[in-house]
Formats: sequence, C-alpha cells, structure tokens
Amino acid sequence: MYNPQRALPVAPSPGQPPAAPEERLGNEQIRELLRSYGLRTSLIRLKVIDALHAADRNGRSIGVRGVHAQLEQLDIPLSFLSVREVLKRLCSEGVISIGHDKCYSLNPQARAVLEQHSAR
Repeated sequence: MYNPQRALPVAPSPGQPPAAPEERLGNEQIRELLRSYGLRTSLIRLKVIDALHAADRNGRSIGVRGVHAQLEQLDIPLSFLSVREVLKRLCSEGVISIGHDKCYSLNPQARAVLEQHSAR
C-alpha cells in the first residue's frame, strides 16, 4: 500500500539496507491506470484504487465501508461520502465493478494494467 512517509527520502536505520526504488512504483502504476481510462489523477483516487488493489491481491472485494475503514486505519482523512463518490465514478468509467453484494473489485483490464506495470 502507499505509505506517504515512504514518499520522502529517508536515510535507512543503522543495519537496514537502503530502500528499493521500486517502492514508488505503486503510485505510478495507478497513475498509468487512470491515464489509460482518460481520468485525472487525484489523491483520493490513488488511495481508493490502492485499497481496492490490496483487497484484490488478497482475493476479495470490499464495499464502501471497507474501503473507508481501510483508509482510516492508514490515517488518511477522507470522508465516507468522498470515498463513495470516487467508487461510483470509477465504476461508471469501467475501472472497477460492483458485485451483487455491493462490493467493489478491479475490472480484469484494470488489473492487467497494474500488473503489466509492476512487471517492469
């Protein structure tokens, strides 16, 4: 998951290897995904897609409350309504889909874009 503290260059602790440059690929992957769907990048879209991608990697889909709760655990101050609106927009643009259980998941094409860029 995206960690805003990781975005800053920080010297490693003694005995720890330097941070790998791949740590920042997550945001670039999501930015590329949004570009491929003709959407602008915003912080909330980055966070919501990252939360959905994390759930997808664990083989599950999550609802609005699950996404919001996950963001709250990461101390990301986004309102429930903001998360819901972003999910609705991403769904209408075809980036994600909503199941009969009202849970969201990445569309196979979106997942392929993220996986394609993580393989680089």
